[in-house]
Amino acid sequence: MCDNSEKTIIQAKKLNLYYGENHALKDIDIEIPVNRITALIGPSGCGKSTFLKTLNRMNDLVPGVKIDGQVLYRGEDIYGREVDVTSLRRQIGMVFQKANPFPMSIYDNIAYGPRTHGIRSRARLDEIVERSLRDAAIWEEVKDRLNKSALGLSGGQQQRICIARALAVEPEVLLMDESTSALDPISTSKIEELAMELKNRYTVIMVTHNMQQALRISDYTAFFLLGELVEFGDTQTMFSKPGDKRTEAYITGRFG
Repeated sequence: MCDNSEKTIIQAKKLNLYYGENHALKDIDIEIPVNRITALIGPSGCGKSTFLKTLNRMNDLVPGVKIDGQVLYRGEDIYGREVDVTSLRRQIGMVFQKANPFPMSIYDNIAYGPRTHGIRSRARLDEIVERSLRDAAIWEEVKDRLNKSALGLSGGQQQRICIARALAVEPEVLLMDESTSALDPISTSKIEELAMELKNRYTVIMVTHNMQQALRISDYTAFFLLGELVEFGDTQTMFSKPGDKRTEAYITGRFG
């Protein structure tokens, strides 16, 4: 569990998820603290990305998915019948493993979400675009080419454009699904620095295969194995004194 002094923003209670007959998440109980970076680690196929996608209902898009238990966001069950999924995904944004900018200008990529939510004023859009690009630490690199295609940028720049696009609708939570795994070390380092800055205003939950990355930048770490949450706690403590032998075996490289 997170430290008692930490305020919880998302809580899963007895969360189970099935892909047809496959029981992919098993009785997950976790409280994720606000304005912190929480890393989800574990070997491939252990359930960490599946869990991440339950937090903004991305798994709704997968045929044959069955979910029971609760996911509470600020105390409200996001799987309740009255929940507006579009509004939920505005509040809990997501950045994927592979950068996926839209085939349009940098400006239009960032303005896309705000326009969808009814903002039409050019002055207001200009303000949102600049703020979002600054927040994603890429404004200085692109400010003179806002009308050029986002597809002309490098992989690392494209990923920061995708982060800016997620931030443009002013979410509270940013989900990052292995968002640096396809990037070179310099771009990875920029996104790690960015994540550490963003936690002052956002809650960041990231799936990573990179143990050193989790240790470098996360405040809390959750270790998943075979669909179970084996251990969750303060990152430094977990890496120095894991409470479960399976966690110790994984972080010391004995499997995974």
